[in-house]
Amino acid sequence: MAKRITQGSLIGLIRDIFIAKGMNRIDAELTADVLVAADARGIPSHGVARLWRYLAGIDKGVMKSEDASVVLKETDSSLLVDARGSMGPPVSFRTMKSILDKAEKTGFSFASVKDSNHFGIAGYYAMMALERDMIGIAMTNTAALGVPTFGREVMFGTNPLAVAVPSGKEIPFVLDMATTVIPRGKIEVCEREGKELPAGWAVNEKGLTATNPGDILKKMLNREGGGILPLGGESEEFGGHKGFGLAVMVDIFCALLGGADFGPAVADSQATSARVSHFFGALKISRFRNPDEFKADMDILLSQLKNASPADGRERVYYAGLKEAENERQSAADGILLSEKVWNSIRDFAKELNVAIPE
Repeated sequence: MAKRITQGSLIGLIRDIFIAKGMNRIDAELTADVLVAADARGIPSHGVARLWRYLAGIDKGVMKSEDASVVLKETDSSLLVDARGSMGPPVSFRTMKSILDKAEKTGFSFASVKDSNHFGIAGYYAMMALERDMIGIAMTNTAALGVPTFGREVMFGTNPLAVAVPSGKEIPFVLDMATTVIPRGKIEVCEREGKELPAGWAVNEKGLTATNPGDILKKMLNREGGGILPLGGESEEFGGHKGFGLAVMVDIFCALLGGADFGPAVADSQATSARVSHFFGALKISRFRNPDEFKADMDILLSQLKNASPADGRERVYYAGLKEAENERQSAADGILLSEKVWNSIRDFAKELNVAIPE
């Protein structure tokens, strides 16, 4: 049975679990906030269900409980950071804040982060730019889970990217997407709920449609063939080669630009997630035009999109970020919805670490 818990209570619980694992309070709260933000926005594949991977990463020494990152190279408008195995959210938050500060002076700034870990939803960091009247960009590569067009072996990650653009009265445009048809987390959700995979999500070791979520998760982990299809699906008829190209592009920005592992060299283990790399960017709107005029035009554009005539049988049209923002409002009002399996997992971790569980 699903449970609802207030956002503040859930953040506090996850924070205290991380503190019990040796993280300082600031980094623990920041990491908890990133994970809970995913659930609040209706993206449970990247939310607190991932807690076990973070805790296992700390236990196995893959993720450091402290931020051990160092700056390798820096200019007025760029930053190269070696995370040295740090937790993804703290180093990503600080890197994004740093390039936003740089962009205030230079008009734009970009950063590459190598040897990091899972950082949650990319949109969290892109959205940090909104309050500064900037356009924010965030990307990350992941363990190789994607099968190239006409292929049958994993060669690239789900490699998500996010772009956040401020608006005036309308909910901001926030594109936050994997470059594969779905992220791995959605396969994990199907496995937790005992559901088959829809056709078009993944292929098996022969390159044919896969429907068993547990089987494809095992095969991807052990590199036995099969994996998730690129955005657009199989073949070229619906643009699968375009998703394939986007995934490789993210790998180039995140990994090759900073001198990190890429493609099939990035691999998860049974215990925890792979070391990955990120890319962040910020563009100051005032370097192009008056921000208020830009946001007024954004309002017109977004209003036109959300008021577009829906197809027969559909209630409305959503632009990127609208549905997530509405989920966030509902979560704030009613609490965050967690599956029974995820809640039981969190509760078990709390009991094991002697962390108080909120009523």
